[in-house]
Amino acid sequence: MYILHVDLGRELRGGQRQVLMLLEGLRDAGHTCELLAHPGSPLQRVAEASHFPVEPASLRSLAARSRQADLVHAHDARSHTLAVIASRQRLIVSRRVAFPVSHNLLSRWKYRHPRRFIAVSEFVAAELKRAGIPDEKIDIVYDGVLVRAIQPDEVTDRAHVVALASRDPKKGRDLAEKAAAIANIPVLFSDDLPSDLTQAAMFVYITRSEGLGSAVLLAMSLGVPVIASRVGGLPELVVDGRSGLLVENDPSAIAKGILHLVRDPEFARELGRNARARVEQNFTAKHLVAGSLDSYRRALAG
Repeated sequence: MYILHVDLGRELRGGQRQVLMLLEGLRDAGHTCELLAHPGSPLQRVAEASHFPVEPASLRSLAARSRQADLVHAHDARSHTLAVIASRQRLIVSRRVAFPVSHNLLSRWKYRHPRRFIAVSEFVAAELKRAGIPDEKIDIVYDGVLVRAIQPDEVTDRAHVVALASRDPKKGRDLAEKAAAIANIPVLFSDDLPSDLTQAAMFVYITRSEGLGSAVLLAMSLGVPVIASRVGGLPELVVDGRSGLLVENDPSAIAKGILHLVRDPEFARELGRNARARVEQNFTAKHLVAGSLDSYRRALAG
């Protein structure tokens, strides 16, 4: 199968990392992939370094390259718009965000064209259905994560309470800061989660809106106990009290969760072990690739 991927993200965020993981997995499975990316973006540079064919995304390049593809996979909203205009092949669109689909004329026009939609969670799939997308056109494919080996001493040596450094107003850094003050516990607000989570005793992920939460998956894969907001797709990842803690977006509730894990380290380690096992059973890169291929085959068969 020859798949043309389109992602116009200007940063290397969770969605772009999923694109790279999918490209790698599809190549390993024997499929041909090409990427159209925002010119000069981190995604373009990393994909080129991994020896994937990459071109700057434009109406002209998408129209030309799509003629040779079996199907086109648009990974973000701007790519969706570009592909609806220029694609000459069957279109699949990924949707990762939790907010409702707009009902304006442009949006209704955009959402009529794709052959299939890949929702990153049941929560996101429900938003697509509320926008009038037929259930039979929606596939749920969760994010994946690479699960690396962990040595026992890595877990016992972890000390930091880590949270995401994002200043995105949809995220909840302000709530996490207030909770840290209530608990009187220092929190490391990280710009480099892959590195800082290896030293994390827990990961506090507070957000006001979330399609799924790839950062939470990363922490879970490392055996780090997670305290996460009970919003969006996060309850599909974190089983409360079993593979993490779900809390309301209230500083006192968040502080209570932090102190619970600080005061009961054995419970925290149990949550981390269960979280890692849950990822291995449901949220690996192999799951991502297999789910995406199933959606591609449905698009080609329809």
